[in-house]
Amino acid sequence: MQVFLVGKDFGARVVCHFALLHQDRVSALVTLGLAFTPTGLGVSVDSLPKGFYVMRWREPGRAEKDFGRFDIKTVVKNIYILFTNNEMPIAREDQEIMDLVDPSTPLPSWFTEEDLTNYTNLYERSGFHTALQVPYRAWLEDDGVDNPSIDVPSMLVMGEKDYVFVHQGEYLTSGAVKQYVPDLEIIFLPEGNHFVQEQFPEKGHPESPEYARLSIMLQNSYSP
Repeated sequence: MQVFLVGKDFGARVVCHFALLHQDRVSALVTLGLAFTPTGLGVSVDSLPKGFYVMRWREPGRAEKDFGRFDIKTVVKNIYILFTNNEMPIAREDQEIMDLVDPSTPLPSWFTEEDLTNYTNLYERSGFHTALQVPYRAWLEDDGVDNPSIDVPSMLVMGEKDYVFVHQGEYLTSGAVKQYVPDLEIIFLPEGNHFVQEQFPEKGHPESPEYARLSIMLQNSYSP
C-alpha cells in the first residue's frame, strides 16, 4: 500500500523524512510553505541571529516558559499574527518571541474567531510539547540516508509573501531544489503568506487550476 503525503512548514520536514526512508511506500508528496532541503545544506547555526524564533524554540523549556505567560488562545492568536508577516521573527536579547506581537493587533482577515477557537481546543488537549520537539528541537538531526533525494512526484505550494520564500526564493527559482527533488512542480501564489492553506482555501476547490494540477500529478503517480 502506498500513501499520499501532505505537510506544512516543519510538518513538511516530517513527510519528506518519511519519503526519504520509505520511497516505495509513497505515491506522491505535497509540501506547503517549505521546500525540502537536506539537513545542514547551507545552514550554519552560528550564522543565524540568536533571537531568531527557531533558535529560541530549540532551547528546552524556553518556549514553554514564554508561552506559559499567556492562555493557549492568546498563544495561538499570536502565532498566526506573527507568521503572517514576510519578515523572520527575531527577538531582541531582552525579549521573548511572544513579545513581538502587539496585543491590539487583530487576527488576519482570513482567520476567524471560530478558527481560533477550534485551534485553541486542539492545543488545549495536546499541549505544545510535540509541536516544539519534532520540528524545532529535532531540526538538525541527520536525515539517515546517504543520498538525500526524493524521487517521487512532488508538489510545493509557496506564497511569494511568505517569510520563508524571502530566504528560499533563489533555491526554488534557480532550480537548485530539483537536485534533491527532481520530479517537483512548484505553485507560486503571489499574494500568499505562510498560511496559504487557510488564506486561500478556494485553491483546493475541484474547479480551481491548482486542484487540476494536483489531480494530474496524482494520476501520473498512480501505479496499480
